[in-house]
Amino acid sequence: MTDKLIMAGFGGQGVMLMGELLAYGAMRQKKEVTFMPSYGPEMRGGTANCSVIISDAPISSPIVENPTVLIAMNGPSLAKFEQAVSPGGLIFYNDSLFHPSEARDDVDYIPVDCVRIAREVQSEKVSNMVMLGAVIRRTGILSEESVASAIVSKFSGDKENFIPVNKKALAAWQCLEKAG
Repeated sequence: MTDKLIMAGFGGQGVMLMGELLAYGAMRQKKEVTFMPSYGPEMRGGTANCSVIISDAPISSPIVENPTVLIAMNGPSLAKFEQAVSPGGLIFYNDSLFHPSEARDDVDYIPVDCVRIAREVQSEKVSNMVMLGAVIRRTGILSEESVASAIVSKFSGDKENFIPVNKKALAAWQCLEKAG
């Protein structure tokens, strides 16, 4: 099985971190993986994005033209990548910031109230972890444990005080899903 993901949002929304954690989590599960950040003029206020491919088989190219999963943290990101999503794909969007027209009937749109849930956890700054938790929970691409382990590695050393809130935000979607 191969999953091709694009994550996009404004600079500062933690899009690159989501991609890195997916890649590290995939490696922990012994999957084949590519991570490709997009740097350039988008970093100056536009849409920053990255792509991740996770597969059970070798990956021939790191380029994602037609993702199976799109994570749109803002409206401009959805506008940029919505039409590229493969039919049958999933579009996760930050329902706290925008509400798309859901123009396509061949994909599933999944709202995630990232900001509200992140505030309930502790801080709006972990909205990306709420989204990441929703994605792994809904898709089953990776286990929560492998991504939580990647969080521990990423925030080691002088950043280890960020581990608890990020892990809590990652699990918040699961807790809310069970409650609802």
